[in-house]
Amino acid sequence: MPSIRALVFLALAGLGVVFAGRWTAQVLATSRRDAARGAAPARGLPSFVETAIGFVTDFFDTLGVGSFAPTTSVFRLLRVVPDELIPGTLLVGHTAAALAQAFIYITIIAVDMVSLVLLIAAAVLGSWLGAGAISRWPRRWIRAGMGAALLAAAGVLLATAVGLVPGGGEAVGLRGTRLAIGLAGNFILGALMTIGIGAYAPSLILFGLLGMNLKSVFPVMMGSCAFLMPVGGMRFLRRGRYAPRAALGLTLGGIPGVLLAAFLVREMSIELVRWLVIVAVVHTAVTLLRSARTATDLD
Repeated sequence: MPSIRALVFLALAGLGVVFAGRWTAQVLATSRRDAARGAAPARGLPSFVETAIGFVTDFFDTLGVGSFAPTTSVFRLLRVVPDELIPGTLLVGHTAAALAQAFIYITIIAVDMVSLVLLIAAAVLGSWLGAGAISRWPRRWIRAGMGAALLAAAGVLLATAVGLVPGGGEAVGLRGTRLAIGLAGNFILGALMTIGIGAYAPSLILFGLLGMNLKSVFPVMMGSCAFLMPVGGMRFLRRGRYAPRAALGLTLGGIPGVLLAAFLVREMSIELVRWLVIVAVVHTAVTLLRSARTATDLD
C-alpha cells in the first residue's frame, strides 16, 4: 500500500504533466489562431531579463523571501508585463519552481501528512474560486486588488523582518479546532495568491500562532503552492490572461534558481534583501493604487 507521501508525490507529478500539457495546447492553439488572422504571434523564447527574473526571484523564494511580490515589483519597474496580465503570469510562470520546492521540502522535513493533504486541499479550493473570479476582472480592478494585496504583503514582510513572527511550537501537524482554523486560513491564502500575494510570510504567522514547528510549515507552504498554482494557472491559461514569454522566462530561470538555493547555498544572510523587497513592494503597491484611481479604462 503506497504511503500518503508517495501518493502526494504521484499527484504532484500528475498535476505537473497535466499543467504542462494544457499550457502547450494553449500556446499552439493561440499560435494557429494568430496565423489564421495574419497577425504576428506574440510568442517566442523569453529574453535574458525575463529568464533572470525567474532565476533571482525563485532563488530567494526558496530561501524564504517569497517570489510573487518581488516579481510583481520588477515586472512593473521594467514594464515587462501589462498590469492586467501579472496575476496569471505569476501563477503560470512560477508553477514549475513551486513543484520542485514541494518535492524537496516534503521529502526532507517532517510533517503530519494528513494535515498536509487537508491544508493543500483548502488552498487549492481557494485558488480555484479566486482565479475564476480574478481572471474576469478588468484592468482597473486588478491594479487596485494587486495594490491592496501588496501593501498587506509588505506589512507581513515587515513583521517578519523585525521579528514579530511567532516562534511556533513543536507540532508537525494540526488537529481539532486548530486544524479548522488552519483550513480556513489556507483557503484564504490560496485565493489571495491568485491576485499576486505570496503565502510565505502569512503562512509562517498563521501556522506559528497555531503552534506548528516553523520548519514543518515549509512543506505546507510549498505543497499548497505546488497544487494551487497549476490549478489556478489553468484558469488563466484558458482565458489567455497571462504573458506567455514572461511566464516561460520565469519557468526556465526559476527551476535552476530553486535547485541552487536548495542544494548549494548552505548559509546566506537575506535580511538586506528582505528590506529591499519591502521598499520595492510598497513603492509598487502605491503606484498600482494611483493607477487604479486615475484609470478610466475598464477593459
